[in-house]
Amino acid sequence: MSAIVEVQRVHKTFIQHGKWPWSPTREVMAVVDVSLSVAPNEVLALVGQSGSGKTTLARCILGLESITSGTILIEGNRWDDKKENARRPLRVKYQYIPQDALSALDPQQNALDHVIESLTVLGGRSKDVAAAEAVAMLEKLGLSERQFALPREMSGGEQRRVTLARVFALQPKLIVADEPTSGLDPDRQEVVLQDLITNLPEGSGCVLVTHDMAQARKWCHRALVMLEGRVVEELRLPEGQPTHPYARMLFDPWGEHDLAQSTAN
Repeated sequence: MSAIVEVQRVHKTFIQHGKWPWSPTREVMAVVDVSLSVAPNEVLALVGQSGSGKTTLARCILGLESITSGTILIEGNRWDDKKENARRPLRVKYQYIPQDALSALDPQQNALDHVIESLTVLGGRSKDVAAAEAVAMLEKLGLSERQFALPREMSGGEQRRVTLARVFALQPKLIVADEPTSGLDPDRQEVVLQDLITNLPEGSGCVLVTHDMAQARKWCHRALVMLEGRVVEELRLPEGQPTHPYARMLFDPWGEHDLAQSTAN
């Protein structure tokens, strides 16, 4: 089955300006020669610490950041060379879930209106059809009693589930989720991830950006470990064991795997 996403030898370089107008500029290589693919019904984790390039790569995949070189194909079609006016009609199928849910929500709109707007503006539904579908989606995500709540009246977990509802209502082929559990306590993280993974539309693909190795191992099929913009290791999950020193540190920060091996020997 053809990949939903193919990233081929992508580079992304930023120009960083100095503090003063006369200060020299320098190039910052945020993504370096990265290739990946995402198959239908697959969840791929981009794993790494802050500054590893995982968020930049995720944004490049959807064209939210331009790439310096390389090729990105979505559903077999070139994506990186399209102008935004050509991408816009297709974005309904390719959705982004940002890290900061509150800033992504309109403070004047309640949960129900957020989903209705997504369905009417992006999905082309009539308002009546959109309202019925929005109510059903909020119920599916356990938000029936919060459908008239404004973002400031919601918990962090509820805000994130509203962002999920907006996306899932559109039945996208690709979802890129950037640290969707950031700032939540462990119980709420688990709820949000379960909602994300178990409600993925059939045949869709998902890229999950995370620094939490336990999340990747539990919820994802594969993980790409990123360091300084490069992929240093690919793991098939949950059984894969890292071999690169950086990947081993991320997946086993307390050295328990090494300790178990030395004890067995």
